[in-house]
Amino acid sequence: MIRTFETLGLLIFFIFHSSAQTIEADKARVMDYFQNQEFNEAIDYLSPILQADSGNATILAWAGYSYFMTDRARESMACYRRLIAVDSNNISALHYLVLLESNVPGEGEALDYAMRLLQLQPQRAIWWRTVGECLRRQNKSDSAFRYFDSAYSLAPQDVRTVAGLAELLIEKSDYATADTLLDYALSTDSLNITLLRLRVRDAYLAQHFDQAIMPGERLVRLQDPSVTPLTWLALSYYNLKLYTDCIRICDFMLSIGFDLESVYYYEAQAYAKLKNYSRSNELLSKALGKAISVTAEWYYDAQADNYEALKSYKKALACCDTSFYLFKNPITLYNAGRICENKLRELAMAKSYYRRYLAMARPKSETEKKAYIYVRRRWGSKALR
Repeated sequence: MIRTFETLGLLIFFIFHSSAQTIEADKARVMDYFQNQEFNEAIDYLSPILQADSGNATILAWAGYSYFMTDRARESMACYRRLIAVDSNNISALHYLVLLESNVPGEGEALDYAMRLLQLQPQRAIWWRTVGECLRRQNKSDSAFRYFDSAYSLAPQDVRTVAGLAELLIEKSDYATADTLLDYALSTDSLNITLLRLRVRDAYLAQHFDQAIMPGERLVRLQDPSVTPLTWLALSYYNLKLYTDCIRICDFMLSIGFDLESVYYYEAQAYAKLKNYSRSNELLSKALGKAISVTAEWYYDAQADNYEALKSYKKALACCDTSFYLFKNPITLYNAGRICENKLRELAMAKSYYRRYLAMARPKSETEKKAYIYVRRRWGSKALR
């Protein structure tokens, strides 16, 4: 739930423009609760007063804010709706209702409240942006763009407006305009993470890979834990054939916790370009380990059982081979040898599987011990010569 100085400021503005009698009677105590972040205590104090005077605009505003700050959305909305019934043009109440309704599935009435704010204060950029944000969440990008564009004309320095407008431009593949917008904003706020992420995205999608370097490296210096822009930075270096830098960015991503299949893969590809094939294979093995879930072994084993029951022995053997390649479980070699011995009557193949099984087996369960004893007695050292 969004809690900003902007929303608190609206509340305070409303409080100081409300009934003087109520403020004199209650403001000091309530403000102490708010100052000390004691919102539950404020609710306890305000509830009986609200029951006695449910139409008091100031008490409704205080209670609505207290519920808002304790994540009690239903109660907060009830207070602000009652406040709107008392004062239909109350800016603070309408704003909080936009925030609260935005978290309702399907957006609730957020757009309606945002439009009322815009009608009441058409010269405020924040309301143009707010309507645009509501439309954007409803996937109405063309309409959202018009409102963001109007917000930008009123407040070109507002970062949220710049970011929202730039994102819509990128979605429309208008990369050049997004470039200009973001570069201008970054000229006065060069370390803004939101703008830097968008600039990397814009450059990468436009395939202007060299332009992704500067904002991407700033994100690295800022230790920004955002996987997608850093991935685009690594791939930009790769596409520019700067493979050592690609590796450096991948190592950075791993160092801050992005232990991901894709990071290992991109780094492996860069090492391959540098002809360090051994290191590339090491990283590909790690990528493969990330790509295949450990539980996949169960699925391969179950498929092998099914194929064996269907007398599709070669398919069963293929499942065993794949399972062992991925998970290196020696019992899989035993099962492969058993299929070759008893089903396919391929004794040479069985011998090969059993030899490898005996070299690796570390039986623990009773079933594994029985299998091991059988192979050792039937296919032990003398028989395997």
